[in-house]
Amino acid sequence: MTADGWNVLAGARVATRLPAQDLDRARRFYAEVLGLEPVDERPGGLLYRCGGVDFVLFRSTGASPGTFTQMGWEGVEDLAAVVAELRRRGVVFEEVDVPGLRTVDGIAEVEGNCPSKGARGERGAWFRDSEGNLLALGEPVL
Repeated sequence: MTADGWNVLAGARVATRLPAQDLDRARRFYAEVLGLEPVDERPGGLLYRCGGVDFVLFRSTGASPGTFTQMGWEGVEDLAAVVAELRRRGVVFEEVDVPGLRTVDGIAEVEGNCPSKGARGERGAWFRDSEGNLLALGEPVL
């Protein structure tokens, strides 16, 4: 609760919305590459559910700048194996080399950059979907 007692959003669920200029292309990418199928759809969007959390791909005339992580999967087990399988399916992982964050073969040891749930850090990897959205994978370092 804030100092003035306002916490209307605290009980609401957070849901990610990702733009897609070509919804059919995005559907194919999420199905064929990531193995995900929508749980609901409308003419302008696709609803996905992973680990009990929803995200939406929506038809948009605008494109994501892809300059920051827009969505991520946390709690990935065996990140190296997942990265290898996604590479086999055609995914290109981002290589990052900035102060405090450097990938080696597409995977970074993330220390202190973002809070972890019961872990001392995280190993991370980033890739773009068919629409240019920057997505992340995270494996906790216990």
